[in-house]
Amino acid sequence: MTHQTLEPLPIEAPEAPGRINPALYLNRELSWIAFNRRVLEEAADPRNPLLERVKFAAIFHSNLDEFFMVRVSAFKEQLAKGDARRTPNGFTPAEQLAAIREHLRAPLEACEQLVRDELLPALRAEGVNVCSYRDLGADQQEILAEHFRREVFPILTPLTVDPSHRFPFISNLSLSLAVLLEDPANGHRFARVKAPEGLPRLVPVPTEEPPPGSRAPLTFVWLEELIAANLHSLFPGKTVREAYAFRITRDLDLDVTDDEADDLLELMEENVRLRRFGQAVRLELDRAASPLIRNLLIRNLDLAPDDVYETCGPLGLSALMALAGLDRPDLKDPPFIPATPKALRDEGQLFTAICAEDQLLHHPFDSFAPVVALLEAAAHDPNVLAIKQTLYRVGRNAPVVKALLQAREAGKQVAVLVELKARFDEENNIGWARALEEAGVHVTYGLIGLKTHAKLLLIVRREADGLRRYLHLGTGNYNTSTARLYTDMALLTCDEAIGADVSELFNVLTGYSDQTQYRKLLVAPHTMHQTLLAKIEREVARHAAHGDGHLIFKCNGLTDEALTMALYRAAQAGVRVDLLVRGVCSVRPGLPGLSETIQVRSIVGRFLEHHRLYWFRNGGQEELYIGSADLMERNLHKRVETLVPIERAELRAYLRETVLEAYLRDNTTARLLQPDGTYVRLTPGDDQPVNVQYELLSARSAR
Repeated sequence: MTHQTLEPLPIEAPEAPGRINPALYLNRELSWIAFNRRVLEEAADPRNPLLERVKFAAIFHSNLDEFFMVRVSAFKEQLAKGDARRTPNGFTPAEQLAAIREHLRAPLEACEQLVRDELLPALRAEGVNVCSYRDLGADQQEILAEHFRREVFPILTPLTVDPSHRFPFISNLSLSLAVLLEDPANGHRFARVKAPEGLPRLVPVPTEEPPPGSRAPLTFVWLEELIAANLHSLFPGKTVREAYAFRITRDLDLDVTDDEADDLLELMEENVRLRRFGQAVRLELDRAASPLIRNLLIRNLDLAPDDVYETCGPLGLSALMALAGLDRPDLKDPPFIPATPKALRDEGQLFTAICAEDQLLHHPFDSFAPVVALLEAAAHDPNVLAIKQTLYRVGRNAPVVKALLQAREAGKQVAVLVELKARFDEENNIGWARALEEAGVHVTYGLIGLKTHAKLLLIVRREADGLRRYLHLGTGNYNTSTARLYTDMALLTCDEAIGADVSELFNVLTGYSDQTQYRKLLVAPHTMHQTLLAKIEREVARHAAHGDGHLIFKCNGLTDEALTMALYRAAQAGVRVDLLVRGVCSVRPGLPGLSETIQVRSIVGRFLEHHRLYWFRNGGQEELYIGSADLMERNLHKRVETLVPIERAELRAYLRETVLEAYLRDNTTARLLQPDGTYVRLTPGDDQPVNVQYELLSARSAR
């Protein structure tokens, strides 16, 4: 990744006072591409188990699909509207799209080569053979031909294009064959055959029984190759001249103007239905396809030549994720059993434990079970009067929702904010919202113009000395599946001030309260941004007086301009700034005279780094917040987010001295951001190797 200059530059841009100089701001989209390259590096790393490497290759492609559906589509829409606004680092929409294409070329080629030349041969050596149809023996091809006739042929619907048949609609991410036919009467004709989405992309090939005691080899072929080999049965009397796979990506980012909606739930249902008709933004095509097919697809999909991405291997390699589900533990990371903090092991005493002192859960090292158990206990406890919760991404099988339904059945007052605009989870959330409403739960959908991303659970319980509020405030979703895959944290507390803050925030979310000030919570879009800026400036002032300024921020993305400038000012003053940013980061560290004290690390490992922690040394009176917010414009200004202080000294010490310190010592999975936007992977050298995720996993499992 290259940028304008590495010479010292002023923070203020002369042509735009108060705004950051574009040369100091790393491009968000190219920073994201660099992040996805780090995902690909995990697929290429032979130290990772083989099926984990395959999984990372699938994630690389899945990430790209979403990137095109959301980010690339936004720039194409901006370009179509004639909107020439530049990105913070000075790119026009056309320049941004060109830069994206240029920076994607190398990683796409690298992934294609990695899968073809390393991963698939390595799998074959382990008895998992993903092969080409033409490499099968005659007997296997005949067995598959019979499978095609019975299980595939009845589902297929070939669609021809001629004067009486329009070019067919092609849905997002669907895999198709572009077929060029020769008709003796009419010459060349084009047809499209869609690979059925309900069938597995990797079709198992029957093999001979292995000798006793040995593992049966597994052989798969790609579904589209099976269809291509049997096209003659779809077009009898025609000659198939060409048949090549293609795949399109559409704009799937919903444009919801909820301030004009009479019923947001109905509006979202309609938008989800219409989303499939979004503008095409990318065409993936077999490199061997003829110019005739290529140009026909470009013209009918209303794309430009630069929107075509060619490959000589299978398309849609996110389908490789199916291999990660194979029962081959010898090719995967070793399994682990999440721990449960001692105080929370007795599910019958959860309220007592939380009332006694604040508790911290650190997933996936700690089990998510206490959260579900707390909700289930609240549902059945006669002393619990009310439950309020925000739901963002809970998944299809959601124990937390089932517990809320049980609470309503038991006569509790239950209020739930379901965020309908959680991207790509809209359908799940619409379904849960309907189910909760039908059960009599008070369901709301948040504030006009804002997504509710905060992770909040409030339980009101009657006790001997009056009503007490029990709280769960987290960095991650109430999703039992991702709790085993993502690093997240949550505070369980009865703190009266925090409880009052959460109660009042729910009143904002469900009623007409205009409250903007809170006791302990930092809440976006009201207090969070300005409070974080003020705390950075406080660290600057402290450093000027005592020389001990230090900030450690851990988040998924950092692009906010004001915070970027504040961190530059802190670095200019000499404050040590350690940034742990998993994904996009616009800060350029190490610039002479500007950001020499800033280091930016990115961790990509077994678990998806997801928790956010913000630590301020504050002259030894340390402050540490956890929460749902990244340091991005959308989080700070367009969402409802919360950060909660960790005030129990033992918990704060654990987070600073064990967790954050381990991240700063990682020398095997960490990458260090360079001033030009590239990343360099750290190596142990003569030092003891440190893999932060495995170190934390060992520490928590040993308790």
